[in-house]
Amino acid sequence: MNNRVNYAVIGILVLIGIAAMAMFGFWLLKPTQESQMQRYAIYFNESVLGLNLDAPVKYKGISVGKVVELGISESNTEQVEVLVEILKDTPIKTSTEAQLTSQGITGLSYINLTINDDKEALPLVAKGKKEYPVIKSVPSLLIKIENRFIDISENLADTLQKTSELLNNKNQQEFSLLLKNSTLLVSKINQILDENTIENLKQTIKNLNASSEKLDKLMPRVEGLIDNSIEWEHDILSAFDSIKNSYLGVQDSMNTFNKALQGGEFNLKEMSSDILPTMNSTFLDMQNLMIKIQELLKTYERSPADLLFMQEEIKKGPGEK
Repeated sequence: MNNRVNYAVIGILVLIGIAAMAMFGFWLLKPTQESQMQRYAIYFNESVLGLNLDAPVKYKGISVGKVVELGISESNTEQVEVLVEILKDTPIKTSTEAQLTSQGITGLSYINLTINDDKEALPLVAKGKKEYPVIKSVPSLLIKIENRFIDISENLADTLQKTSELLNNKNQQEFSLLLKNSTLLVSKINQILDENTIENLKQTIKNLNASSEKLDKLMPRVEGLIDNSIEWEHDILSAFDSIKNSYLGVQDSMNTFNKALQGGEFNLKEMSSDILPTMNSTFLDMQNLMIKIQELLKTYERSPADLLFMQEEIKKGPGEK
């Protein structure tokens, strides 16, 4: 009975030992965290005060690595070289930027990674003789604020210097003279613009408005004068054309009469029948023209204003209405 119990205990112990050996082997073969990390280099042009070894490296608020080494760059002593280890599955690309960020009021800092929205960005790899890929750095918020204050201070100092140059003794005297002259000018303007002058200006404006209204009323009459002048011109031109035609008819008749004289043909009755009507027409046209011109002159002598206003005030005799 005791022998059976001993064999059972030995069997259990053997199984436990085999399980322990299997677990130890799996532990030996399990990949370490270091094999899942990728080392990168970051070069800062500013102070890394507050950044210590094992300081976290964060991407979108998630810790994806840590600082493993701090030192002065061998190629540029003005830069601080920081080596970091980051999980390989972190999307580190050529557009990735590293920035020092303060952790609240503790004074400690960590490295914050940001990736610009660049779809064409490639995974970051080591270039040239660099041992590790280099993540480019950007100034921290404090450095940006400091640089901004420096620019503002320089601009303010420049403004104060120019203001000091502007307000020198010579310019102050010129400003005083300018203010004095301005005061005198305002005083003279006040003297000129008294109540009488203002009233005169108002009256002048009223007169200009009245003149403008009269011109507006006169314009239709002027247009009527132009229309009548055009009508008179047509009548006179028609009369002159008629006289011209009559004169040409008389000239033709005289040429015919001259040819008859030279040819020995003296039929006076036939020649007079052609010439006399033409001359009679010419004299009648000339008479009508002279009558029209005479009427126009009489109208002008009686009322010259009729040429503009087209109105003639006829004097009525006693008892006429």
